[in-house]
Amino acid sequence: MMSLADFSMDYFSLKGKVAIVTGGNTGLGQGYSVALAKAGADVFVVTHGDNWDETKQLIEETGQKAIFYQAELADKENLAGIVDGCLDSLGRIDILVNNAGTIRRSPLLEYKDEDWEAVIDINLNAVYYLSQIVVKEMVKQGSGKIINVASMLTYQGGKFVPPYTASKHGVAGLTKAFANEMAAYNIQINAIAPGYIETKNTAPIRSDESRNAEILSRIPAGKWGTPSDVMGTVVFLASSASDYMNGHIVAVDGGWLVR
Repeated sequence: MMSLADFSMDYFSLKGKVAIVTGGNTGLGQGYSVALAKAGADVFVVTHGDNWDETKQLIEETGQKAIFYQAELADKENLAGIVDGCLDSLGRIDILVNNAGTIRRSPLLEYKDEDWEAVIDINLNAVYYLSQIVVKEMVKQGSGKIINVASMLTYQGGKFVPPYTASKHGVAGLTKAFANEMAAYNIQINAIAPGYIETKNTAPIRSDESRNAEILSRIPAGKWGTPSDVMGTVVFLASSASDYMNGHIVAVDGGWLVR
């Protein structure tokens, strides 16, 4: 048991740790990847594309290693390769950030089956299957952190995005279900629920003048967040400072949910 005298800022350090970040090359994922590196972790970045020069530079400027791995998360058969690739290149897995996600907008009466399936495959199925593989490695080493990425639509219904809403509600459920079983193995599973953040995914909303004004009017902070606003939260949840947190969804939303 840690005493009050034992606690130090070293509990926030990730020195010697290895993190996998899915979708870790752009937007919020890039923020998570760089934050973990700044705290001392080597980062295994899973990405859909192949233009990772900026993220690589940002991570390597911290003195940490950056390994990039291209994978289609919607294909279950690719997920074991992510784990094997990380173990082969960096030797262990201490942290998994299930960040990768997609969104497809359409009215419910027109929503296509293929769009439903594409969103669920990446946002929910990949989170489950990859986490299941990773926790088996974490159990062997007796510790680990999984950080899922939820959403404001974990709490609300939204419009024109039924699979996204369903998937983000599901992410909260998986976070709690995994936490109940894995806490006994010294593995903590929590989630971050970002509010309205300036990313590529939110560009269509921000470009809609009336919708943008409507959103800003509800955010007590009076502004959209940026990927840097989630960096401290991901470091906390990945570090020893959060060892007694399990199954929580932490909203980083400028006050959106309490308005």
